[in-house]
Amino acid sequence: MTELSNTWFAERMGDHGIHSSYLEDHHPAHMPCLEIRRLDWAHAAEEAKRQAMRLVAIWAVEIVEEDASKQLYTYMALAHKEHRHVLLRTPIHHENPEILSISKHFISACRMERHIQDMFGIQVRNILDARLWIKHEHWPEDAHPLLYDFDGKTPMLSDPNRADIDYEYVPCDSECVYEIPVGPVHAGIIEPGHFRFLAVGEKILNMEERLGYVHKGIEKRMQGRTADEGLKLAGRISGDSTVGHSWAFAQACEYAANITLPKRASYLRGILCERERIANHIGDIGAICNDAGFAFMHMQCARLREDMARLHAEIYHHRLLMDNITLGGVAHDLSVEMREKLIQQTRDIAAEIEHLRAIYADTPSIQERVIGAGIVTTDEAKDIGLLGYVGRASGHSPDERIEEAYAPYDDLDVAIPKGKLGDVSTRMWVRFEEIANASRMVIQCLETLPEGDIQTPWNLPETGVSGFASIESWRGEIVTWVHFGENGIIECYSVRDPSAINWLGLELAVRTVPVPDFPLVNKSFNCSYAGHDL
Repeated sequence: MTELSNTWFAERMGDHGIHSSYLEDHHPAHMPCLEIRRLDWAHAAEEAKRQAMRLVAIWAVEIVEEDASKQLYTYMALAHKEHRHVLLRTPIHHENPEILSISKHFISACRMERHIQDMFGIQVRNILDARLWIKHEHWPEDAHPLLYDFDGKTPMLSDPNRADIDYEYVPCDSECVYEIPVGPVHAGIIEPGHFRFLAVGEKILNMEERLGYVHKGIEKRMQGRTADEGLKLAGRISGDSTVGHSWAFAQACEYAANITLPKRASYLRGILCERERIANHIGDIGAICNDAGFAFMHMQCARLREDMARLHAEIYHHRLLMDNITLGGVAHDLSVEMREKLIQQTRDIAAEIEHLRAIYADTPSIQERVIGAGIVTTDEAKDIGLLGYVGRASGHSPDERIEEAYAPYDDLDVAIPKGKLGDVSTRMWVRFEEIANASRMVIQCLETLPEGDIQTPWNLPETGVSGFASIESWRGEIVTWVHFGENGIIECYSVRDPSAINWLGLELAVRTVPVPDFPLVNKSFNCSYAGHDL
């Protein structure tokens, strides 16, 4: 990390007439927030694009100021390989709540801007797509749930006058094109999401996603909670990423409180996160193979993932590792016996996955289905900003474990698999490589586990202080921003799961793919509905 991140970008903006001022109430200390004028919002995004920066997230908040007045702000988080994260914010007037869209500079901004419109009533001018996104049509038009005065405890009733409003999917008038609706309710127990296909015969011309069906009001429910209560909620945003979301939330709070973890606690967090990575990749490899009719691989992967879940339950008291990260540390230490069990199982599973990988590679029926299917090119991946294994398979490979180099990864050799072809086969290859690399890091952490405490005492953050953190979860970068009010109570909160960006890549990946191959391509992405539908 460098302490010059915002200084560097402030100078670049200043060269183009964009003036900024530092805010000292944002942590970590090396990354203060820059406040810019609302008129410079889009210009700042344009300059960031010119500097080859990556859009991390944009969000809005309403903060109660010292004089008890309420002030709207929009925030922008950017990243650069050399200068790391940069935070910008601009004030929004309640009398004229609008801002200029940055989606022509960063494609992934569009859905985040739609979320801002839905939840805050801030008009985003020149947005590429102004349709409702999270707030579906049956909501009252004037309801904006993330405004401070909105009563989140009162059940939201549907507006019968809006019940007949249809979401305007991209139309096609050609007699040769069929429109195929899929979902939002699916077979099995997966979460709801709607997919609308335009197809000629079996070939998909275009696919649109409609998400938001499991919107839980996480950002609203965080308001008024203590950091401990918020951490428990953050760990349940997306169940298969409980370690990633908990770590991102805890680290943002720890930055705001200006506390440092013991080294042993950081290593224990790394073990949890990499074990979560291994388990989910194993499960997804089996599920992808099952969608292509290769049931043998599915059964073997299910067996290995179950073995991991049982050991997690024995050592960490939860099969999915929930509630193991605490503010200032971790909930459970590891005895010598526990360490040996984890080392042995990690080695055994890594070896067995390599054996299964050879079987998978030598099975023509599965290779014929995955090679060349669901391609996202390198240019497309970079334009969207695809994250995690999806981005790596297409030659776009930001990784917070290297770029932010937070503990324990500053002590580890983090290897990043980098693909180019961007198809289902390459996404499978990346997963196999990540299992091997994560296994190696888990064993390294266990064998070199530092002595010492596993917990730093928690201090309440000062009133008006914010914390920002980014963690490389198994799906990719999770970013969390928390703002504290009086007595350490959460006043505002925002989180961006990697799926919020990667869902866009799926729409590109299914072009020209046969309709029956959509489940295969979809599972190779495995975006989280819950992580998106906050």
